[in-house]
Amino acid sequence: MDERTIKKMIKTAMEQIRFSYAPYSDFKVGASLLSENGDIFTGCNIENAAYSPTNCAERTAFFKAVSKGVRDFQAICIVGGKSGNVTEYITPCGVCRQVMMEFCNPETFQIILAVDEEHYRILTLKELLPLGFGAEDIS
Repeated sequence: MDERTIKKMIKTAMEQIRFSYAPYSDFKVGASLLSENGDIFTGCNIENAAYSPTNCAERTAFFKAVSKGVRDFQAICIVGGKSGNVTEYITPCGVCRQVMMEFCNPETFQIILAVDEEHYRILTLKELLPLGFGAEDIS
């Protein structure tokens, strides 16, 4: 993935923080998901007073893409922090990692963790979920 695309994904994820609905934790997260064809799908976290119906930014982006028929992905960028202040890298939760495992190749799917356009890390899904459970495990 080229530097221009990485910066675009970081900027897009940062913009999504403003849509976050996080009245309970005040921890606001934005995500941008890059499909194989180059389209970017966005997401923000959406909390709920009952907690379990809460949806992470990453899953919001995936569900938006899948609901439009897109199922092949290259990368996701995740940013967030308390009150929307991005000061450190945040990683996807276990449920989000499992959703990524459903739709992405763990060897090649890239996860961009960013603080800003100049400070970021890129990891593969396999690095974050080394012994992931996927569709091939069911067959």
